[in-house]
Amino acid sequence: MKRLALACALVAIAAGPALAQTTTTVQRSAVEAHMAFLAGDELQGRGSATRDEAIAAAYVAAQFRLAGLTPVPGMDGHLQRAPVVMTTPSGAARLTLGGTTLEQGRDFAILTGGLTAASGALTVAQGADAAALPASAEALMIAPAEGPGVRAVFGAAMRSGARLILMRRTEALAQATAGSASAARVVRLSDTPARSGPVALVLSPEVWDRLAATGGEVRYDPGQATIETGVTTNAMGWLAGSEPDGPVLMVSAHLDHVGVRPDGVVMHGANDDASGTVAVIELARALAGSGPHRMNILFVAYGAEEVGLLGSRYFVANPPVPLDRIRANLEIEMIGDQDPQLPAGVMMMTGFERSNFGPELQARGALIGPDPYPEQNFFQRSDNYALAQRGVVAHTVSGWATIPTYHTPEDTIANINFDFMTAAIQSLVAPLAAVAEGDVVPTWAEGGRPEAP
Repeated sequence: MKRLALACALVAIAAGPALAQTTTTVQRSAVEAHMAFLAGDELQGRGSATRDEAIAAAYVAAQFRLAGLTPVPGMDGHLQRAPVVMTTPSGAARLTLGGTTLEQGRDFAILTGGLTAASGALTVAQGADAAALPASAEALMIAPAEGPGVRAVFGAAMRSGARLILMRRTEALAQATAGSASAARVVRLSDTPARSGPVALVLSPEVWDRLAATGGEVRYDPGQATIETGVTTNAMGWLAGSEPDGPVLMVSAHLDHVGVRPDGVVMHGANDDASGTVAVIELARALAGSGPHRMNILFVAYGAEEVGLLGSRYFVANPPVPLDRIRANLEIEMIGDQDPQLPAGVMMMTGFERSNFGPELQARGALIGPDPYPEQNFFQRSDNYALAQRGVVAHTVSGWATIPTYHTPEDTIANINFDFMTAAIQSLVAPLAAVAEGDVVPTWAEGGRPEAP
């Protein structure tokens, strides 16, 4: 009954007239209202390529219409749907070493990959950081230290060439695989091949220590997976400029999150990235109220970011406007709270030094500054990157990229700093309007543009 009422409410919103609002002020009450819907219990965490993600996209599209945004010229609506293939692992994978058989759920959890068989001789890393990883190994064993540094170690391991990665469980890794009686499904765009990267497993400390002491040849058997087809959805709105065929400014976020864990726990994803999606909605309303501008402005909320940036990848492969018309892209990711390492009220921008986009926005009042975590390579890890590789000056802003609630059940509305979030969104309105008027020409700094894919 709750789902029926929700669907009826959405239909009522979407069927209403396009009521353009003229105020450029971002109201905390509006921010809270959007967050209550997108990160509420009803949407069950907006899992990638699920019905809940589709409802979230329909809500964003309805808000675009209410702000007076139209479909992108040439499109018949505000939604771009991408066909996907979804593979659900067996949940009964096994790891064997000699006469010992280890079982998924009891002895280990799947961190990533896990759909293909893998084997090799065990090599134990002689240290806990990325620099300690061996140059080559078939099956690499790592005991990372507690703390956020595990991300860097994992990234280095994935690039090491190992076919099988066995990580000793830490608190962070335990959270990342919590509730995984079976590993989460793997989603890919229908026109792309299945990923062939390494299998990464998280082992209990006791099991990891035993394997490290034993050594030898280890074999991973994934069991029989289930394959289905589906769609992921991007929501898009177009604010026409005074030069309809001219340049485009793009503002974006991703609307999906992790959804429901296998153990039934809802991962609400309030900060990641309902907060960014709300920012896109409110910026669409505010910039519609300050226009028309010289440049066209394209607002996008991507689907399926959490399973491999699929929405943005599909967008780049099937752009609703030629990519060479898009002069800049501001991606908004996790602005629900403030990083204590940053000045009060300030967000970080990934790749800040790579172009003049961030400094020019900052000079006009945007509450942004450089990324204090360059070693984390956040510039390459968000939806902005696919566009940046095609030459678009594209960056991501974030309030706290290393927030402790990241991908945990605690990423809820109760842990959102609404005053910070509202002020952060408001600070972007006038600077983005200046870009849209042509007062700023976003340009890569020398050496700042990433290489094409």
